[in-house]
Amino acid sequence: MRALALSIVLASIPLASTALAQKVTRQVYAVPEGSHPHDVAPAADGGIWYTAQHRGALGHLDPKTGKVEEVKLGQGSRPHGVILAADGAAWVTDSGLNAMVRVDGKTRAVTSFPLPQGSGYTNLNTAAIDGRGVIWFTGQSGIYGRLDAAKNDLKLWTSPKGRGPYGIAATPKGEIWYVSLAGSYLAQIDTASGEAKLFPPPTPDQGARRVWSDSKGLLWVSEWNSGNVSRYDPVKGDWKLWRLPGQRPRTYSVYVDETDKVWLTEWTANAVVRFDPATEVFESFPSERANSTVRQMLGRKGEVFAPESGTDRLVVFRY
Repeated sequence: MRALALSIVLASIPLASTALAQKVTRQVYAVPEGSHPHDVAPAADGGIWYTAQHRGALGHLDPKTGKVEEVKLGQGSRPHGVILAADGAAWVTDSGLNAMVRVDGKTRAVTSFPLPQGSGYTNLNTAAIDGRGVIWFTGQSGIYGRLDAAKNDLKLWTSPKGRGPYGIAATPKGEIWYVSLAGSYLAQIDTASGEAKLFPPPTPDQGARRVWSDSKGLLWVSEWNSGNVSRYDPVKGDWKLWRLPGQRPRTYSVYVDETDKVWLTEWTANAVVRFDPATEVFESFPSERANSTVRQMLGRKGEVFAPESGTDRLVVFRY
């Protein structure tokens, strides 16, 4: 499939001050109709992995040519999250298969690691890799888990406060943190014992949906119910929060780039938003299509990938 001929420079819109912003370009790529791309991750070959949630596949986009390849994950697959491992493999949290799924970055071989019998439907969500290369993941039904693929060792824990575990991320030190959408908390997992310690944001019932770490190990949380982005400093033990611009913002995802700029998706404004913590400036990049419903962003140096699940497109922001 060929890339859409849409590559434009967007005017950055400073919404908190008049600070000079970096120039940002935006390129749009179509993926197969009905893909409903949910999460994205950089591929080791320069491409972009994305979960084709409604097609039961892991997609691979070559941004140079626009070519799309699909890897079918199995009967009943409904992939949600995808991350890149050090060996170039993509790891998928597949809620339909109730399994963690590995796709080899070169051969495209698919290996499934089913959850233990009796675990029930866990609604697998997102994964992250700790400093030892062990994979940790969340399930919205009320679990989080660990997979040591080298030992074929998979273990589950019941989450505090029951259902809700959603986004999960690793810090530069390899620590693992997750958030609970229904439980409205941030938690750190002790990777040795598996125990979770809770750190609730100051806004009650804020709906912590996704979490990401910056280069200093500060945790950034997108708050779905409140429309805030909040930051937790594990060293100082304190919180700071900012409300996104506009009427009734709904903050879905958060991703921190290599310059420590914070990228967010805001569904009410149908936009991707970039936040500079140093200047406290928000910049909004609205989609030209209605109901784009951008899910979890990810990227690499100089690029941020945004999956428009409502339009079957991937958008690449370059800066």
